[in-house]
Amino acid sequence: MDKVYGSIAIIGRPNAGKSSLFNRFCKQRIAITSEIAGTTRDVKKARILLQDLPFLLLDTGGLDDKDALFQSVSRHSQRAGESADLILYLVDGKTPPEQADKEMFYALEKKNPNIFLVINKIDNDKEKQNAWEFVEFGAKNVFYISVAHNRGILELEKAIVKVLKKEEIESLINVEFNDESLEDFLENCEGVVRNGLERGGEIINIGIIGRVNVGKSSLLNALLKEERSVVSNVAGTTIDPVDEIGEIKGQRVNFVDTAGIRRRGKIEGLEKFALNRTRVILERTDIALLVLDASKPFVELDEKIAGLIDTFKLGVVVVLNKWDIAHKDFKEIIEDFKMRFKFLEYAPILTISAKNGRHIQKLEEEILKVYANFSFRIPTAKLNAILKEATMRHPLPSDKGKIVKVYYATQFETKPPQIALIMNRPNSLHFSYKRYLVNVLREKFDFSGVRVIFIARGKNDFDAEL
Repeated sequence: MDKVYGSIAIIGRPNAGKSSLFNRFCKQRIAITSEIAGTTRDVKKARILLQDLPFLLLDTGGLDDKDALFQSVSRHSQRAGESADLILYLVDGKTPPEQADKEMFYALEKKNPNIFLVINKIDNDKEKQNAWEFVEFGAKNVFYISVAHNRGILELEKAIVKVLKKEEIESLINVEFNDESLEDFLENCEGVVRNGLERGGEIINIGIIGRVNVGKSSLLNALLKEERSVVSNVAGTTIDPVDEIGEIKGQRVNFVDTAGIRRRGKIEGLEKFALNRTRVILERTDIALLVLDASKPFVELDEKIAGLIDTFKLGVVVVLNKWDIAHKDFKEIIEDFKMRFKFLEYAPILTISAKNGRHIQKLEEEILKVYANFSFRIPTAKLNAILKEATMRHPLPSDKGKIVKVYYATQFETKPPQIALIMNRPNSLHFSYKRYLVNVLREKFDFSGVRVIFIARGKNDFDAEL
């Protein structure tokens, strides 16, 4: 468990530059930024270093009440600010002070007196002089910064450390750090997310994937047993992948609610970037929860999204959500699934309702079971005994009249299980025989939810790789 000196929430109205400041502190492009109001919708977390001391940083959605989605975002943001050790209330210094900002600043100050007024977009001394109107906030601590030009950031960092420097406290956050400057990083960045947790170790990384509006954020909240992700009927509510640490029967897990994926023709701007971010997240994921909408027929896009599971070699649990309003009975929907998703014949399928909590506990048990299968290693002696019996029962086909032999097999990797067949003629191993061997292993071991991968190698090739 990591230790930090306190939590810092960046709060403000849309387009004040909150996510840019978050990225500046992180020295990485973690949060998506754009000119579009409401880009950030969920509270995003990262562990940062200020003056060589660790802190927990929270990037919140913009405070606005123009519709139900923004109202939900605002509630999350205010709650994050009230519970943080320090609030950085960010305003746009290029526009006159707004009454809504002052009202929200005062409301937050009443609940959390540890609050800084941070005036962003002050690029030079003249603009600082022009921003004199912000004194009417009556804030005790005022800072003039420009995130874009790295102006005033060091002074702000020193003030934060001075206020929060105390004994370390526990925090469930773990990220990688990069000393590269923000400008250099943004220039070279291709959407790589670096705050995900590495495979293996003590945490199971679980990606929640599916097309828009199938209930991924509702499922995340149900698994965490609290509302930690913004939920609305607006398709595409989640844009940034949302990391949340939880626990299943004493096992730490990191859930990632990824952005919903649309048909290519409907992917524009932010969503295209979000799709790239989803792919990067899946590179660090162990288990995928493939969320399908049981209230509607499956579509081609569902199949394409499911294809990412094979692409990234993930364990999988298929989640048929909205089962309380399923459009067909169980038998018919399963038949449809088997017809469309033949490549996921090994995946367990659960019917749930994230809205009313149906089968959530069963899903938790299935996640642990699939992860155990995902991490399983077959003892070499037992593996070779099983494969020897299998090849005797059904000998390998010859290659143009020449005998094809398997000398031995070894499992060289887990997550997922990957097995090398050391052969005299590795190019002669047909995919249908690989499938036969996979089925043999599935008869002997529980590999539900997991791909088993066979790779044919010549003896010299394999020795050289080792």
